Amino acid sequence: MLTGMTLFHALVVLHVATGAVGLTAFWGPIATRKGAANHRKWGRAACYGFLGAGALAIAMALLSLYGPEHRHPEVTNRALYEGLFGWMMLYLGTLTIGFVDYGLAVVKHSRNRRALRAPRYQAVIAAVIASGAWCGYYGWLVGHPLMMLVAFIGIVSMLIQQRYIWRAAEPLRTTYVGEHFRALIGMGISAYTAFLSVGLIRLVPEHVFNPAIWAGPSVIGVSLILYFTVKGKKPAAKPLASGASPHPQ
Repeated sequence: MLTGMTLFHALVVLHVATGAVGLTAFWGPIATRKGAANHRKWGRAACYGFLGAGALAIAMALLSLYGPEHRHPEVTNRALYEGLFGWMMLYLGTLTIGFVDYGLAVVKHSRNRRALRAPRYQAVIAAVIASGAWCGYYGWLVGHPLMMLVAFIGIVSMLIQQRYIWRAAEPLRTTYVGEHFRALIGMGISAYTAFLSVGLIRLVPEHVFNPAIWAGPSVIGVSLILYFTVKGKKPAAKPLASGASPHPQ
């Protein structure tokens, strides 16, 4: 029979395996042509990897909070440990699953946005908001701004998704593409942050509570969202009429 610590180590190994698939495949859809076969192939691999990593992150978080043994006894601030490796890990795992679910759903229901109002999708969004609200509140209790920041970002992201789902006016037919892109970039942000929390304490334990390291995925991910959003808003060059001069006279 597995002991609590053996079970935790087994979950870590599985988390690393599934997370490695997601973290590696994540860059494939960004680098390949959108909508092409390679884009879809890499995207599916990233989504399945992150779904597994997110579910395992939730399991590890619950074991850290309610398991029979204290994990990482070298960490003396147990309240902060439970915040980052318990409640924040649980939230980030839920957030990763929420982003994957929404990112795939907006493509599946690109012609029927109202399908996203079904309880099946709304329950996932509600779970993300609830876990994020508790993560932020706990961060306030222990005085750790990072927990409040990531909770705020995730909750705002869910509200933006709800705005798309429930808006009365019909959006442009291509609006779902932007929703899909932002959701899967968000998936990468939450997954990279959660993944760091497992390996970071083993590699550089003295920096495990360093906000600059934990904020790295968010900075990179938000920068990517801004870059591609600005790039997507640039008007495409109009083709020249036959015989027209490319330079004004």
